[in-house]
Amino acid sequence: MTETRHQVAVASPWRRVGARFSRNLPAMVSAAALLAVALFCILGPSLSSTSYDAIFPDYVGASPSLWPHPSEAEARAALDEIAARLRTRLVQAAFDGAEARVTLQASRPIDERGLAYFERSDAFGPAWVEARRDDGRTLMVAAPLRWTWMPAGADANGRDLFTRMMIAGRISLAVGVLGCTVALFIGVGYGAISGYAGGRIDMAMMRVVDVLYALPFIFFVILLMVFFGRHFVLIFVAIGAVEWLDMARIVRGQTLSLKRQEFVAAAEALGVGPMAILVRHIAPNLLGTIAAFLALLTPRVILLESFLSFLGLGVQEPLTSLGVLVADGARHIEDAPWLLFFPAALLTLILYALNFLGDGLRDALDPRER
Repeated sequence: MTETRHQVAVASPWRRVGARFSRNLPAMVSAAALLAVALFCILGPSLSSTSYDAIFPDYVGASPSLWPHPSEAEARAALDEIAARLRTRLVQAAFDGAEARVTLQASRPIDERGLAYFERSDAFGPAWVEARRDDGRTLMVAAPLRWTWMPAGADANGRDLFTRMMIAGRISLAVGVLGCTVALFIGVGYGAISGYAGGRIDMAMMRVVDVLYALPFIFFVILLMVFFGRHFVLIFVAIGAVEWLDMARIVRGQTLSLKRQEFVAAAEALGVGPMAILVRHIAPNLLGTIAAFLALLTPRVILLESFLSFLGLGVQEPLTSLGVLVADGARHIEDAPWLLFFPAALLTLILYALNFLGDGLRDALDPRER
């Protein structure tokens, strides 16, 4: 009896789907990569030492580095600026681990309240006087170094690119998920009702889809911006307004085929209502097609959001998305190529992983595969 149950469980459709999917190496690697990217974008900002909108004037355009800032050169440059503001001369500067010891000299007694410039710098914490000489005209000052880790460098405003990539990936993934959610609920419902109803109702509903297809998408987005202003929610409204159309057509075609099957005719003969037939009999048989199409639709939605952000119609500062970062990197490609390379690499990884995952789901859910 136990052996029979085991054989039945192994022979179940979902077990076969899982077995086919697990044998697809690119799909499995893509799923692992997407999980890693999702964790990186969701959990990363809370673990980062910097905020995505924090500005570091001392590190504007800083190049990528595995070592924390400030470097010795950056610390000395910051000390020269502090000395100039204090109207003093930097006589000596020594770095001992995480602390800097500085000798400042002036022709008049140095106002110690000016040491607040150390704390206002991105490179140092609060400073204190260790010794005074020449009636206060010479000060020996110590200040701790304020470490900041920017492995992907900083942008033209001095913001940490690594943390901003996490936020950008989070926004792009959220747009992809919500866009697919709109396509799932509106497209599946609309297409299933149209296909099952048939006749004039089907014809009228499909003509509505054709009219929406004819509307220029960018023109539609610009109209939304003109009437409602630039807002993050408008991205979801604009993308959701068009991305369900393909889903509706695909589901309609599958529904037209399924409603002629014997199990639908049997349900109708037993007096089951149209809505119950759609929910209990037709919708479950559409799961394979829907799952495969959603996996392929997600990268298209992300790319569409990136395109809108590249044109300046997407998210607004201080929020960012991968499209915004790519557009910003393209403007600085000559003097700071890393501003384009890192966001473009993350966007490419997400798009390729989603495409391979969609191909894997399509093959695994194909009933003709064995």
